[in-house]
Amino acid sequence: MDKSNLHRDGIKEEERKLYLEYKKKLKELRKVKKENESVGQVFTKGLLPLYVLFILNLGPSNGNDIANKVGKRTDGLWLPSTGGIYPILKRFEKAGLVEGKWDDPEKKLQKIYSLTELGIEEYEHKKKLLKCKIEESLSVFKIVYNDLYKKG
Repeated sequence: MDKSNLHRDGIKEEERKLYLEYKKKLKELRKVKKENESVGQVFTKGLLPLYVLFILNLGPSNGNDIANKVGKRTDGLWLPSTGGIYPILKRFEKAGLVEGKWDDPEKKLQKIYSLTELGIEEYEHKKKLLKCKIEESLSVFKIVYNDLYKKG
């Protein structure tokens, strides 16, 4: 075998190693992304609908303001996207829990949502129903946090 074939084979072997390393890193990045998304879903899917009802119980608001109010109330630790809030509002509107009215019926710039009587009842029901679960979750988080990060 001549030098050029050896050189080419060496390059191909190096390319194969780099490709396998690339695939491994890509798989790791996807795993991290998926884990981050699943942690975020606990808040988005579990608590956000209830918290949207809470914010609307304080007074009428639009989707963007709801996101900002959540961020403000949580000192910026939880900043839900409006892309997560508007589908919740639409679902609530279909279920009769909220009523959306355009601030200007002709321009239709922003829809202001208010809780209906049914929405207030649902908010109170869900709040009562989830209280124990939220308390349990806080206890579990505290135990896990202490196990992982406290010395002793």
